[in-house]
Amino acid sequence: MARFKPVHQGLKLLPVDFERQLLPGTFEHALSYLVDHELDLSELEARYRNDYQGASAYSPAVLLKIVLLAYSRGIVGSRRIEAACRENVLFMALSGDSQPHFTTLAGFIGNMGDMAAKLFAQVLVICDRQRLIGREMFAIDGVKLPSNASKARSGTRKDFQRQAQKMEKAAQKMLDQHRAADAVPPDNPSRSCPCLRLVVIMRP
Repeated sequence: MARFKPVHQGLKLLPVDFERQLLPGTFEHALSYLVDHELDLSELEARYRNDYQGASAYSPAVLLKIVLLAYSRGIVGSRRIEAACRENVLFMALSGDSQPHFTTLAGFIGNMGDMAAKLFAQVLVICDRQRLIGREMFAIDGVKLPSNASKARSGTRKDFQRQAQKMEKAAQKMLDQHRAADAVPPDNPSRSCPCLRLVVIMRP
């Protein structure tokens, strides 16, 4: 009878280089770069008043990365996102091994207001124009955006603004669902919201 090498599943202790987990050409690599180098987070950072007193806080850049990566994987709700930060290597790599409590994530999303959708839309528009979102269609709860149409990437200001508005609308739906999921008691799963997903399919 043929003999095959064993396939390991489950727990395994391995040394991990986080920098090597974010591969160039992927959504998560682009997300990390855009949040770190392109987004203006000064308004968010100004809300923190712990320069001399109080405990250190999670960077809003890190929290933005975590939440958007979660949405791209169909993970909505602060408790589920917290679990992903503890258990998923990609989340660990993207966040620098940050493991924010679900109340921190919920407070972050709850307190950002309209700014959240606008920031998310900036990232999504750029990633979509780099063909990192969707193969033929990017859809969130009925918000359908063609991601391979030449017109969408014509580069005109009008087309860009139209695309940004659609992305902001889509991001707002995800944020609304996230907030709704956080409002459901953890011991009442029957009332949880149906999962939406920001579809991210890598091109060959």
